[in-house]
Amino acid sequence: MTNVPAASRALLILRTLAKAGAPMPAAAIATRVGIPRSSTYHLLTAMQESGFVMHFPEDERWGLGVGAFELGSAYLRHDPLERQARPLLTKLVRETETKLPAVAQLGILQGSELLYLAREVPHRPVTLVTEVGVRLPAHLTASGRAILAGLDAAQVRATFANNKSFIDRTGLGPTNLRELTALLRDEAAAGFSSEDGFITQGYSSIAVAAKNHLGLSVAAIALTFRSEDADSGLRAELAVALKAAGAELSKRLGGH
Repeated sequence: MTNVPAASRALLILRTLAKAGAPMPAAAIATRVGIPRSSTYHLLTAMQESGFVMHFPEDERWGLGVGAFELGSAYLRHDPLERQARPLLTKLVRETETKLPAVAQLGILQGSELLYLAREVPHRPVTLVTEVGVRLPAHLTASGRAILAGLDAAQVRATFANNKSFIDRTGLGPTNLRELTALLRDEAAAGFSSEDGFITQGYSSIAVAAKNHLGLSVAAIALTFRSEDADSGLRAELAVALKAAGAELSKRLGGH
């Protein structure tokens, strides 16, 4: 028997919400975990204060909070994800540089920002602001939106609850939650995200998400290139190559 039953129950709640993949009513959480409803409410309230869960009052449901996501992101920043993705980034760059020079990048979501973890550059240099360790507004980056498109709508609303999250860089891109939601819906249907000049004028990116064994979008692979170097036909080819790379990374992460 454990000496810290509250901690064990809190971990069970986090695991239950992670497996559910969407916010749940407190009563359903209590049933799934096997603890009294009163205890569940006390734990959820304490976990909300620490940021590990969040409450959606309109839906009367609870979901994973930023704190839980940060823990997952911290794990992903370690060697396993980068080691699995590195050969795929290299392959993408080598395959595409016969047609155009493009930088391949790996990123993860951190709150309303996209954090770049790794990159592979072509032999012909492409100057970008997206160095490893740089954070950029997720709603403007193709990588950020590729991940956001795989999240529950309630999680997207919670992430961008404040209009101050919609930072502007070039005057392009979604400026509010309504525009972002519509764009994410279209990109989810297409299976990839793209941006043209949202981050830096004259540069474009295409990105796809990679999913883990729970089917959650946990990272994104992107190609960034000069906008003038790629017409619509070539961009479609890049999207196909990225989808293949994203599927392979998902497979390596235990996804389907």
